[in-house]
Amino acid sequence: MASSTGNNDRAAWLTQQAVNLVDAGSLEEGARKLREAISLAPDHPQVKAAFGKIQADNTIDVVLKLCERFIEYNDSKAGNEAVSYITTRGSQISKSVAVQCLELLIKRNVQHNGVRDSLVAGLLSYSFGAREHLAKQIQVSVTKSFDVFYEVGDGSATGLAAVVLDPAAWSTEVLRDAGEKDVFRLFMSKLLESGNDHNGRAMKGIARLLATDAMKLYTIIDEDSFDAMLASLDNRLSLDTRSQATLATAKYLEVSNEVGQEQLSRFITTRIEQHTSDDLIVAFSAAAAVFPLVPTVASSLFLSEGFIPSLVSLLEKETKSQKVEQAALDMLSAACIDRGCREAICKHCLRWLHLIVNTGSSHRRGQAAVILAKVKITNAFGEASQPGKESKNDIADVVPMFQAMLLDGGDTDRKNSIEGLAYTSTQAKVKEEIAINSILLDKLTHVHDISPAVGSLSTKAKRFPSGQDPITFSMSFGTLTILDNLTRYLPQLSEQQTRMSELKAYANATPGTTHLDPLDDDDHVSDRCESVLRANVVPYMVNLEKFHKPKGLSPSSLAIMARILLSLSRTPRNRGELVQQGAVTLLRSIYETESLEREDKGLAAHALARILISIDPQLVVKHRTVNSIVEMVLSLFENSEADSSEGPRDLLPEFEGLLALTNLASDPLLDAGTQIVKSIFDKIEELMLSGNPLLQRAATELLCNLMTCPSGLQKLADGSKAASRRLHIVLALADAEDVATRQAAAGALAMLTEWFEVVVKAILERERGVKILLTLCEDDDKGCVHRGVVCIQNMLATEGVVGKRACEDIRTLNGAVILRRVLVTHKGDKAIVESSSKALEVLT
Repeated sequence: MASSTGNNDRAAWLTQQAVNLVDAGSLEEGARKLREAISLAPDHPQVKAAFGKIQADNTIDVVLKLCERFIEYNDSKAGNEAVSYITTRGSQISKSVAVQCLELLIKRNVQHNGVRDSLVAGLLSYSFGAREHLAKQIQVSVTKSFDVFYEVGDGSATGLAAVVLDPAAWSTEVLRDAGEKDVFRLFMSKLLESGNDHNGRAMKGIARLLATDAMKLYTIIDEDSFDAMLASLDNRLSLDTRSQATLATAKYLEVSNEVGQEQLSRFITTRIEQHTSDDLIVAFSAAAAVFPLVPTVASSLFLSEGFIPSLVSLLEKETKSQKVEQAALDMLSAACIDRGCREAICKHCLRWLHLIVNTGSSHRRGQAAVILAKVKITNAFGEASQPGKESKNDIADVVPMFQAMLLDGGDTDRKNSIEGLAYTSTQAKVKEEIAINSILLDKLTHVHDISPAVGSLSTKAKRFPSGQDPITFSMSFGTLTILDNLTRYLPQLSEQQTRMSELKAYANATPGTTHLDPLDDDDHVSDRCESVLRANVVPYMVNLEKFHKPKGLSPSSLAIMARILLSLSRTPRNRGELVQQGAVTLLRSIYETESLEREDKGLAAHALARILISIDPQLVVKHRTVNSIVEMVLSLFENSEADSSEGPRDLLPEFEGLLALTNLASDPLLDAGTQIVKSIFDKIEELMLSGNPLLQRAATELLCNLMTCPSGLQKLADGSKAASRRLHIVLALADAEDVATRQAAAGALAMLTEWFEVVVKAILERERGVKILLTLCEDDDKGCVHRGVVCIQNMLATEGVVGKRACEDIRTLNGAVILRRVLVTHKGDKAIVESSSKALEVLT
């Protein structure tokens, strides 16, 4: 009896725990405790009641139960679980449950309104039933539905836009079209209501709708509405709001043509004429934002008569507002994309810019210095730009500032310094200053780790999963540009191209500018490349490329990476370190990016080829990647006969590609030869006949290494006319002037004559065939001698009629005498002596 009582008490306690856990949302733990209670006292009334309750609860959908608990008890944990459920299984939620959840969430406000917004946004995003329900509500009362969802939060407001853009949620396209226009008008009215934009909430909806249906909606936007959109470009607003406003403005200007452009001009000029700080800030902010969107329109306004002089007068005399100055600097910086604007800035604004550099706050000083760099580096006007003249405004004055900002400044300072150095590092003197400053280089390749606002790349990836945080993106692109400037070699010009370049420079430049800066010669660039490599630039680029996944870096950034790696790989001693730092994997990733231009893929392939020239293939290539590695190098030979109307074709990629393939083919375990033979053997044969001796040598060396694979041997030993022709080419090359070419051709013949009677027969039938081999035996190069002797030995070892004929022909050409001289001349070389002796045994 005592045992039974104890079981009942234990079961009752477990039952109460189970009910509490289920009510709290912990279904599995509650069920586990209830099962234990049932095993102790299955007939206990409390156990039976709890079992019935939990069974009833299980008939209610999980997500609805979580939403009810979130609303009833302000349980943020239940709310977050519901968000997770909707995100992963939203499409599986039935329409009735989705509608119940939606109605429950919009009717009740809760303490955790951010979670509520996420739930509503999630339902509208993942549940078709929820979208269809809201579409019907919009048809009943668009204003009421809009107000309810707009007030919930940013995500819910954006969900409104998603619903009116989903044709499947509407019974007819006419109804959807009307709903879309009504919702767009309501977003615009919210934007026009002072203080009701909820940190850009309305602008997000406007941008979303315009991005999809601008042609349909732009006529709804009157001048007041467009003014409100332009006012949202105010640099005092959040970056998110400005980004949405920029997108909306861009789409409107794209479809409204002259109407929108005239409205834009009136907005900016009217605001500037007001001369109030707020109006000036908004006008300058709008101008800065639209310059990249409509540069022709913006520059025509900027260059209109009296605009810049009056602007400078205004900035110098009528305002001391730092915020106005900042907005003006933003506008001037954006205007630098236009050459005419740069000239105007250089003519009218230098004094004011230098005043800011000397007296402004650190951020404004940095941005003013960047503008000076832009106009002086790229402009041909002004005293500072005249070569050979010293000036207090010379660009060298701002370079130390950029360096100090990068080393010691805050996040904004670092951003400005990188942009400034990206421009000034096009000058050889600045390149050298950066390269010899190891601390500066180290900071440059760790800028994302040391920036307080930007944070490390790994940390940033959690905050911006798409890898497109604008600050990180602009800093990374600027950093890559600087590194590219530091490591870029001058193009190798032919003698004719050099003369033409000098003539053009003489015609277009002032005296003293026709000669290249000696700091940009190959030796200085090579030294800078080593400095950059020591600063761990490859791990920096590897991390940068990983961080920007899955969306990926821009094609221009990837092209710069490929160019940097191509420069770094030019010096053979750098190649091992490049492999250790992960350059091969990075190059493969760059090459496999579909959006990359063919020319830029070629840069990556060329860099990989250079690395492969002097590195053990086993250290670079694994069996599972050998095909993709070989494919990359083979791409250097595609379209190699492209149009060369602009000058001689660059043969260096092909030459270094041949060297890389030769190294890959040297390792029979990798079996790269089969893929090479299949893909470009005809090209190899063509290059063996090239008039360029280096290309000819490299092609012949590759052919020699291809004799280690069956498909390569077959190309010269299958008895066909094509094989006979190729063999004739190899024989001719065994008599070439270039020693390395003779060695390679003789090496191929040595392997062929060892295994194939048909090859021996073909040599005998060729005029001077045997004579060429005997000439090799008397070559000044010991490598050629050894290969020639082996060929003679192999021919004499051939059985049957062919072997007898070989013996006769060699005797006729004094082969025995030649071999005896070889024994005397090379008596210290064991391999040569052994082969010569065996051949003499047959002859004598």
